[in-house]
Amino acid sequence: MFSWKVVYDGKTPPPGKAVGPHERMSWGRTAGIGIQHVVAMFGATFVFPVVMGLDPNLAILFSGICTMLFLVIVKNWVPSYLGTSAAFVGAVAAIRGQGGDSADVTGAILVAGLVLLAVGVGVHFAGPGMLKKVLPPAVTGAVVMLIGFNLAPVVAGIYWPQDQWVALATAAFLMLGAVLLPGFWARIAVFLALVFGFLLSWVLDMTAGGIANAETGEVADRVNFSGIGDAAWFGLPSGTLADGVSAVHGPSFSLTFTLLVLPGVIALIAENTGHVRGIADMTGADLDPYMGRALGADGFATALASSFGGSPTTTYAENMGVMSATRIYSTAAYWFAAGFAIILGLCPKFGVIINAIPGGVLGGVTVVLYGMIGLIGAKIWVDNGVNFGNPVNMVPLAAGLVAGIGDVTLKITDDFQLSGIAFGTLLLVVMYHLVKGKEKSLENTDDDKTDPTFT
Repeated sequence: MFSWKVVYDGKTPPPGKAVGPHERMSWGRTAGIGIQHVVAMFGATFVFPVVMGLDPNLAILFSGICTMLFLVIVKNWVPSYLGTSAAFVGAVAAIRGQGGDSADVTGAILVAGLVLLAVGVGVHFAGPGMLKKVLPPAVTGAVVMLIGFNLAPVVAGIYWPQDQWVALATAAFLMLGAVLLPGFWARIAVFLALVFGFLLSWVLDMTAGGIANAETGEVADRVNFSGIGDAAWFGLPSGTLADGVSAVHGPSFSLTFTLLVLPGVIALIAENTGHVRGIADMTGADLDPYMGRALGADGFATALASSFGGSPTTTYAENMGVMSATRIYSTAAYWFAAGFAIILGLCPKFGVIINAIPGGVLGGVTVVLYGMIGLIGAKIWVDNGVNFGNPVNMVPLAAGLVAGIGDVTLKITDDFQLSGIAFGTLLLVVMYHLVKGKEKSLENTDDDKTDPTFT
């Protein structure tokens, strides 16, 4: 498994030529590609722990460890980087809104990781076809859309008001960068936007002075580097999170909070499935036999990271972008990337810098990222040709989306209730399978058929 055939030794591959998963260039060039993968995953991997209230240094450290674990489980056949997943951000906001702390968050996510691991084992033995039967594209797209759009109040109520003009400038930079920058640079637009917003905030502190807190009216600098002098260059992640829980901590378990995060498992299934099939298309390899391994590996990685207070993981589209641009699919590069990430995660000074990111900058980044998460759900519908002329697709999905995005609550007992993403997902999944197959004539209608009434 750890033997790579050396190709183009000391040379750059000619235009149109690819380097396969079990091939590599010289170690120096392979390390260079690994650094590109670190840069590509970096922005989102440390932004999402910050917005979830978890430790970003720990997230970076475990992204490296979990990537290595993933590569071992898939036998180096699926080149992937496991960065921080956004699938649980909305559920985490709901947990904290109901009084849960970071230990409650990681406990719920740990259980979700174990559920994904179980799904992976099932897919490995039953075959990937079972996924479409249980979670067809219509349902999967709706759940992913619900997760993204449910986060809109987080942006509007927490991050954006901290510094609206910096948020607007950062969002504009991110949008322009993602659309106008060439190739690889567009893929790391999130990272570049964070750097831009950080520098803009620092310049404003130097020229215009600090900014008033929206709640207390207290004026303070946007960028706060206090503590960086005391932080070590090398050491394990440590310290205390904003809610008083240690950065490295054991999980706490609650059935109510666990139900809030379980819809995120559906999003992870969709992400991993799309990732494996995307790589199969790029490399020309049949990776279906590794689908269950990939799902199980991500579940195991998420459970492992959460056991120590880390963030959930998922396969990263950003790194697929690097492979698409370079046509270098070597898993050897991912081992280098994972090693570099572990080194970064073991640098406390680096963690202080990450935690100094101003709220306005996060507001600008999240207003784009959260919307993109929601639109990925719509993309799943489009890519799979989901027909909304069929009420089997339209009606249950409509009910689930409104219930989830609108934070509708189903009170079951005084101590137990379902709301937001959890209730919306349950509603759309159960109702979809309840009505599916009841109207055969409608299930097979095509979008391009014209209603004779209007001809």
